[in-house]
Amino acid sequence: MISPLLRGGCAALALIAATPALAQAPDADLAALVRAQAAEIAALKTRLDRLEGTAAAAPVPTFAGTPAPGAQAGAPRTTQPFAPQLAPPGPADRDVERAIAARDNPSGVTTEWGAGLPVFHSADGVYTFKPRGRILTDVSTSFGSKYKGRNLTTTGMRALRLGLEGAVGTHFFYQFESDFSENEVDVVTAFVGWRNRLRPGLDYDVRAGHLFNDRGFEGSTGSDSTPFLERTTVATAIIPQRGFYGIGIMPRLFWKTGHVSLTVTGDRIDGTQAVSDSRTALARVHWNPIKTDRGVLHVGAWGFDESLSSVAGSLTRNTVIGGRFNGALRVSTGTLTGGTGTTGYGVELGGYRGPLWLMAEAGRRKARLDAGRPDFVSEAWSVSGGFFITGDLPPYNPRLGSFGQPKVLKPTFDGGPGAIELTARYENLDYTDLVTGGDGWAPPLGGKWYLNNFTRFQVNAIQWHTDNRARPYTGGDDGQTLSARVGVTF
Repeated sequence: MISPLLRGGCAALALIAATPALAQAPDADLAALVRAQAAEIAALKTRLDRLEGTAAAAPVPTFAGTPAPGAQAGAPRTTQPFAPQLAPPGPADRDVERAIAARDNPSGVTTEWGAGLPVFHSADGVYTFKPRGRILTDVSTSFGSKYKGRNLTTTGMRALRLGLEGAVGTHFFYQFESDFSENEVDVVTAFVGWRNRLRPGLDYDVRAGHLFNDRGFEGSTGSDSTPFLERTTVATAIIPQRGFYGIGIMPRLFWKTGHVSLTVTGDRIDGTQAVSDSRTALARVHWNPIKTDRGVLHVGAWGFDESLSSVAGSLTRNTVIGGRFNGALRVSTGTLTGGTGTTGYGVELGGYRGPLWLMAEAGRRKARLDAGRPDFVSEAWSVSGGFFITGDLPPYNPRLGSFGQPKVLKPTFDGGPGAIELTARYENLDYTDLVTGGDGWAPPLGGKWYLNNFTRFQVNAIQWHTDNRARPYTGGDDGQTLSARVGVTF
């Protein structure tokens, strides 16, 4: 920036240069000469102003490596999202391009806002750090059941998480989160990773630690981004016995229209080291054969194989059908022990066009039993959809093939309406391959109001049906559940 001292110096030089001419000029010409010198000084000042303005308006490269329109020198960094309708990814979720741009465009110690809590960048662009958090508070009431024990009103914390993520240089990254929702400390995500580029448009990362499954559309979507208060029956029933997490390694390969992942894990974090862990191998691929600024076609498939340890032989399942916070409202297999392993697989088909999205999922799981007993097969399927009446695009992440954190067009805190979405779903679950197994279905209706990128209210109305063969709630039963959530994601 051109200093006031330089401005004054230029004007003084012009005046000194004019002094001999002023001394020799007749009075008649003196006034004209002074006016000419004043005009020259004014022209010089205008030129300096123009030069200074050009320097101040120089664009600063963004993390995507392209100039940000209207950016000014010294402006804060902004990480570019993977789609315009998404919030920017955190340090552990960036691709190599964004990591390289962060390293090559240092602009001093900066703080980047926009996704709940700030992202901190070191002056040299090497270190990046972000606190993480998630608060999901639910209330639920069920009625209409013929069993009094199912007509409950309850409250609960779906998630109460604190954590951090960060990166060092271009390639290394990490993430850690603990959950306190059951009044106990439960480590959820905890990993370190390495990312790199094979060639332009093709990159990979490898994560090692306590990993969240990459399994199905909603099975791969975080609890703070699911379209309904609970995931579909495909995500909750066609699942390894160890659940959504396991300790192991996950390499992932990304290209412009999809990704593929392979996960090999043992058990969840536990204190048992007297016997071998169970072993789970899981793979998923998603592809966007159509991908435009306003629409995407999503195709996906996944599968897993699990070998159970000698102390993990129970295959009993009690699966959510009408809401998470009513423990009496489940579809049950009945007591099932003596399992040696499971194999499951599923498919995904859907996408969005403008503010409308649809997604169909189906899955099948085969549980292997000991003592020569036949395998137990469970099946589930669902069809879900939503429409943003405010015109926002669905928060689809084309890099991961799942839903993510949205970028609201007109947040309420800026005087806008926020983003309002209406949703509907039908889901079905079948455990009747077992003599003691039940089945059930539910067509939830829902609505979400995103106040901004990280705050939302959510309501679900669920008509449910169960037909369990195992006690205590046997036979056909129907009822309704109303649930609501207040959610904040940092």
